[in-house]
This record gives sequence, C-alpha cells and structure tokens, in this order.
Amino acid sequence: MIMRILGEGQYDVADGHLDRLNQLDSALQAAADEGDDTAFASALSALLDAVRSLGTPLPDERITPSDLVLPYETTSLPQLRELLSGEGLIPG
Repeated sequence: MIMRILGEGQYDVADGHLDRLNQLDSALQAAADEGDDTAFASALSALLDAVRSLGTPLPDERITPSDLVLPYETTSLPQLRELLSGEGLIPG
C-alpha cells in the first residue's frame, strides 16, 4: 500500500504491517474522540513514525497514486477531526 505523509513523501508499506498501523490509528481516534491534545500529538507522531520505519520511501521523482494520505505531523486536533471517519485515518 502506498501511503503519503503530507509535506514529506510516499512510503510503500507491506500489507502485513496494516494490523500494527490500525492499532496506532485506533489510539489516534480515541485521543481525538476524548479531545486530549497531548495524547493526540503523541498518537499522531507514533503513527507517522511507524509508517516511516515500516515503509520503504519512494523516490521523489517517482509519481505514484497514493492509496492513503496521512496528515502533516504538525496537524492540530481540530484539523484532524475534519479528516477522520468513524474508522480513523486507515480503513480496516
């Protein structure tokens, strides 16, 4: 799955890592639901760090459609709430 982190680039993440990413996404959703800014910032950072570490960066010159677009690391809780669905950022 190709994931884009806004402002950074794209990562090719193997489907085998989706369970772990969904766990992190659930923590992000819970923090957003609770309105906990500290937990939200930590959960967003953990999710993006996992994508960076589990995925393989794609070269900037390679133009590939993204399967999933993740927000900037500096995204605020109100901004993220606009992006979240009932499933979080990562479907499944």
